[in-house]
This record gives sequence, C-alpha cells and structure tokens, in this order.
Amino acid sequence: MKHKKGIHFEVSERKVLLRIMDLAMVYLGIYALNLFTDFDYLLFSEENIIPLILLGLYVTIFGTVFELYDLQQASKLDITARNIILAISVLVLFYLLTPFLSPVLPEQRVQILYFYLILIISIFLWRIAYTQLIESPRFYKRILLVGDVSNIEGLVKSLDTSDPNYKIVGFLNSEDSDAESVKYKGLKEFPAKDFLEVIQRESISEVLVASFNTEAMVSQVYHDLILLLERGFKIRDYTQVYEELLQRVPIQFVGKDFYKYFPYSRSNENKLYRFFQRTFDIVFSIIGLLFGILILPLVFFGNLLGNKGPLFYIQERIGRNSKPFKIIKLRTMVINAEEDGVKWAEKGDKRITKFGHFLRRSRLDEIPQFYNVLKGQMSIIGPRPERPFFVNELSRIIPFYEMRHIIKPGLTGWAQVNSRYGSSIDDSLIKLQYDLYYIKHRSLFIDFSIIIKTLSTVLYYRGQ
Repeated sequence: MKHKKGIHFEVSERKVLLRIMDLAMVYLGIYALNLFTDFDYLLFSEENIIPLILLGLYVTIFGTVFELYDLQQASKLDITARNIILAISVLVLFYLLTPFLSPVLPEQRVQILYFYLILIISIFLWRIAYTQLIESPRFYKRILLVGDVSNIEGLVKSLDTSDPNYKIVGFLNSEDSDAESVKYKGLKEFPAKDFLEVIQRESISEVLVASFNTEAMVSQVYHDLILLLERGFKIRDYTQVYEELLQRVPIQFVGKDFYKYFPYSRSNENKLYRFFQRTFDIVFSIIGLLFGILILPLVFFGNLLGNKGPLFYIQERIGRNSKPFKIIKLRTMVINAEEDGVKWAEKGDKRITKFGHFLRRSRLDEIPQFYNVLKGQMSIIGPRPERPFFVNELSRIIPFYEMRHIIKPGLTGWAQVNSRYGSSIDDSLIKLQYDLYYIKHRSLFIDFSIIIKTLSTVLYYRGQ
C-alpha cells in the first residue's frame, strides 16, 4: 500500500510560524515605509540595531499577552483583527516611552501614526493569508480513531475543539467487529476489514489508538497497525495526543500504570529552578503588597459602599503536602454567605456583592495573598489552594486529586489561565488535569507563559 502524505502543520509548528511571520511582516512593513516614503523615525541601519531588536521583542511579548498566538482565536479573522489593534496600540505606547532603547521621537508627529498603521496593516495582511491558506482544509490533519466503542463519545468530545486543524474523520472499532455501531453524530464508523483501504481512501495522515485493553483488540486490526508502523505511518497513543493538544493530563483514561503518566518534572528537584522561583516569589510579592497599599484607599471606599462589612476575609485552605493554612483575601461575598452550608461559587452567584464582582473580575481580591506568598505558604505560580471540605469531597470522587498538593499552591496557575472557574466536579476534574500537567512539565518557560496569560486574563477582565 502506497500512501501519499499531505502537508500538515503541528500545533507547535503553527505557533512558531505565526511568530516568525509576524516579525518578518513587521520588519518588511518598516522597510517598505523607509523605501517608498520619507519615514525616518525607525531606519534599517547599524545604529538602529537595538531599537529594531526591541521592536521584535515587543511584538512577541504583546502578541502573546493579547492572544495573537492562540490557535483557536488565530483561526477567526474578526477576533484576530481586534487582538492585533489592541496589541499594537499597547506596543507603540511602550515603544515610544522606552527611554534610551527606542529612537528619539520624530519632529513630524504624523510619523508615529505611520508607524502605528504599518504595524497593524503588515501583521493583518499576513493573518488574512494564514486563515485563507494554512487554516484551509488542504492543510488539515486527518485522523482515524481506533479504539473501544464504549469510550468513543468522550474521546471525540475531548479533542473536538482542541485544534481547528485536527480533524477526526472516522472511527474504527478495535475490539468486537460485531458490536453495535457508534451513535455519534458527525463521526463515521469504518469496518475493521477495510482498515488499510480507509487509510488510503480517506487520505488519513495519522492513526490515533485509544484502546485501553490491547489484549481485547481484534487480531486483524492489531496486525494492520503493525504493518502501518513498519511502513513508517504515524501511529500515536490517545493519551499522548490528548496531553500534547489540550496541555493537560487525561487522568480519566489512566489505569493502573499511572506512574507512567506522572513522572516528576526535573524542575521539582532542580535547586537552581527552586532558588529562582523563591526569589521571584519574594520580589513579586513585595511589589504586589506595595501596589495593594497604594490602592487600599480606593478599595476601602468601594468596600464601604458596595460590600458593607469587613474588608478582609480569612479562610482555611490546603497547602503543600496537604497541610492547612490560613489564606487572606478581600471579601467579595455578603456576610454569613455560608450560613446555609458550604457550596460552590457559581456564575451569577447572588452571594457575591456588586463590588465583589469587580474585585473578582479584576483579580484584585487576590492581592492580600501576596502575604501568604511572602511567608512561603504559597507561590506566585501553582495549583490554586482549595478548602478542606472540597478537598475531602473531591479526593473521594476524582482519582489522583491529592497529587496537586505535591507542590506549593499558587496565586495563579496553569489551570487558572486555561479553564473557567471551578463550580462543579466536572470543572474540578478539568482543573486537576491542568494542575498535573503543570506539575509534570513545570519550568521557567511555562512559568513565564502563565504570567503572560494571567496578564491577558486581567486585561480582558475575565476573572471570576
């Protein structure tokens, strides 16, 4: 069987492509402006190497903050246009106000407008090309799912919205071929006997194996998989792809071999990483507390008018190694909010005051927790600390839940920047998947990514 492979871009490849082409188009736009107009604010010359590097650095940073490299949003031109305008507006402001590194302000202030417009136009033109070409069906990665019928709906739903270019075109039952057909809308089931033919006919570029009992796999399917593997065809395990695309650990599909899925990140034992992390925690918590003191009068009057009660709220949470500690927050709920018992905070929760909504959405309610960070009870980055009541409940229901207490809890974390506020057991399961992914992969790079995404959350007013 000969299989003609198409052109496909992996998630990481598309993110790198977006970043590189954004930079290339920005520099090309500036060069064209130099070439065809009398624009002289930023010229391509040896004298301007530092200003040009600074511009590229700002494009990367603010492009990340304003989600230009989020593949879901990058596939939608209207959202991309909005994000480009926001990113470039802030970029130009910072660039103009960066002393000694950026060029001196031009005498003709209209050149600043040219500078602003060429950045927006150059990136937007490339993004139009991206959505029309790279995001077109010709570059889709076409996937055939081989697995158990009982798990098909959960498997497909998990990956369905993870990547716009990742298309599961069909399903092949790896166990009893006489089993009842899959009742899942939009997903075609192929007979096991046509496995190799389907690969060629449907232009499949990757086979995803989601069989959790290989001994029960139909012998014909097993041998066809071996044959494809010997011919260099791409075959991957479902849990591997799940973790790669969704960036969370699929604990609901992990069996007795759990230790294979949760190897410690090297950073957990890296003394240099831990030193940098603690230094960052101390410096950032001091800055955070000073900022809190500056805005305290405004928060005090807002609380006086909108909360009508104590300003601070102290609550017990579970920390590292399951040790309890007292967390400090700005109060966002009415007094005696839990007189009817402990329950999840939900969207539109009537217990949250009007001023409390503002504090939550802006994340200002978290500022007093910098004191917990300074004491070493928390870190800036880590799983959010939960209350003992919910920890006890969730530990009985969700496997491996206590593993999130291996490291210090944090003010912000991988789960907070990638998922919504946890208001149910299902939400807690998703948050745990993200927390375990962070514990497994934690590094300076992922920490920096969390900080950038937290800035996006604050700027877009998405706190809850």
